[in-house]
Amino acid sequence: MVRFLPLLSTSYGGGPPAKGRLRHPCHVPRSTNPAKPAAQGRRSRRFKITPLGDAALYVELGQRVDTALNSRAIKLAGLLQARRDVREAIAGYASVVVHYDPEQITARGLVAAIQKLFGTRADSVPPGRLHRIPVFYDGPDLEETAQALELSPEKLIKLHSEATYRCFMVGFVPGWAFLGPLPERLRLPRRKVPRKAVPPGSVAIATAQTGIYPLPSPGGWHLIGRTEVKVLLPNSDPPCLLRTGDRIRFFPA
Repeated sequence: MVRFLPLLSTSYGGGPPAKGRLRHPCHVPRSTNPAKPAAQGRRSRRFKITPLGDAALYVELGQRVDTALNSRAIKLAGLLQARRDVREAIAGYASVVVHYDPEQITARGLVAAIQKLFGTRADSVPPGRLHRIPVFYDGPDLEETAQALELSPEKLIKLHSEATYRCFMVGFVPGWAFLGPLPERLRLPRRKVPRKAVPPGSVAIATAQTGIYPLPSPGGWHLIGRTEVKVLLPNSDPPCLLRTGDRIRFFPA
């Protein structure tokens, strides 16, 4: 039986729902600046729930790339995944997509359950697995990127390999992990003209993030190196080396 649900958009914690079209489940928040301090009270813990079809909900916790929001999303996804009426809960940057069984619970019933879970503290989220990944810093964009950042290539490599990155989410293409935040000194926009094909294993940076291309694919990030570590594992379950919440350290090979 197909169930048609009324299109609802519900905000909690103060203020009306934001206007505009629904965001894709893999939506990447554009703002990477720290949020302004929230007002005291309920407004400091706002979230929004919108439907995705007739058997899924999109829970938006915030609008920025932020490790604290990501931890809350991971915690909420884990709690929802443990429910018998939830088929799958997927954490993103600052959101959770919840696929549920409409034969066991209604959308409004799940919204009520999410409201109860929303206040759960995220500090109980264990640290993700730590991956140390060797990189040959000889990418075709290394010199140009260093020049644009007014750094020497050696300084760029040092800054990139000193940070510990979080896997905020996996998406775009199979095996691609969005890693960050990138050190402030290394942030620059994407390339004006994207490449039609980027070799797998390419290590790249753009805006406040870094990542490893798992497959030959188009891409507009700046290629600063390459790694022989395979991040797409098609014969494994899950088929990705990196998972949401994992920690990553790069080091010169």
